[in-house]
Amino acid sequence: MSGIPPRSRMCTPFQALALRFSLSPRALRWATSSALAMSTLIVLGGAVVRVTGSGLGCPEWPACTTESVAPTAETGLHGTIEFVNRLLTWVLSASVGWVILSARLQEAPQRAVLRSAWLQFWIVVLNAVLGGVTVWMNLNPYIVAAHFLAALLLLTAATVTWEWVRAGEDGEPVPPRACTLGRWLMLVSAVVVVLGTLVTGSGPHAGDSSEVPRMPLNWTGVTVVHGLAAALLLVLSLLLFRTLQGGGARTARRRVGFFVAALLTQVAFGIVQSVTGLPAGLVIVHVFGAALMWVGAVRVVLAVAVPPRGAAGAVGGRPILDAGLGSAAGSIAEK
Repeated sequence: MSGIPPRSRMCTPFQALALRFSLSPRALRWATSSALAMSTLIVLGGAVVRVTGSGLGCPEWPACTTESVAPTAETGLHGTIEFVNRLLTWVLSASVGWVILSARLQEAPQRAVLRSAWLQFWIVVLNAVLGGVTVWMNLNPYIVAAHFLAALLLLTAATVTWEWVRAGEDGEPVPPRACTLGRWLMLVSAVVVVLGTLVTGSGPHAGDSSEVPRMPLNWTGVTVVHGLAAALLLVLSLLLFRTLQGGGARTARRRVGFFVAALLTQVAFGIVQSVTGLPAGLVIVHVFGAALMWVGAVRVVLAVAVPPRGAAGAVGGRPILDAGLGSAAGSIAEK
């Protein structure tokens, strides 16, 4: 894994800082933990906004109303809930900024970590804009679904970064079949999540107490398909766990075990909320559980389907995570 080479041209602000200061790997680990926690919390905040009908509590964006940045007496409790959720985005942005700064001020900064940190920043920007469009479009269910999926995209980047700064040079060997099953597990997890947004988009929790558009889908039918996809995901998880039995891949096996437990819990909550009329508290727990399940799926696939950081994990001299993240944020990351 190559570091950032020194440059003879004029220093950028980050390069100037790096000449004077450095941060420990521990600081970077704390920063990535903060960003991952906030990326998860922002999903929980969105769920609270939805089930309390506060999506249009602040009818404007980026200000709450045309006259005030903050909620007023007229916006009431719904405005306060929505405004607090917007404030969480600023805390999230600060956490991601901490990751970027900590990654750049390492004694040997790594391109892959910097790129994944900048990727988180741009996803935060994307999701903030999507949040504004959601308000302007009167909580259009398709925009709301995209808003949630972008939050999971941020969770993916945050989880990869969190894992990356903690990974050892030597990984545990896993059977080739486990790699294949791990990739299928990730794919089916994505299908389950997308179907979940369709269930929500066609269900009763529109995100506001006023009349807002819903997806023209049969809620019962979509819910059944969502459940069948979750059942397929459970089967894949159990097959992967069995494939890892008896080998030396203890980390991967442990992660799959936790994922199976989380998935079973999530399925149980999903069934209970469906047969009890979708009570607000259970919906919040189910959405938050979806975020945790997604983090678990990413960690599983990193353990079984992504080579370690050593020589075995290189693609053309570049670590596979570096190659996988691409160079979209590369030019910025090196500054």
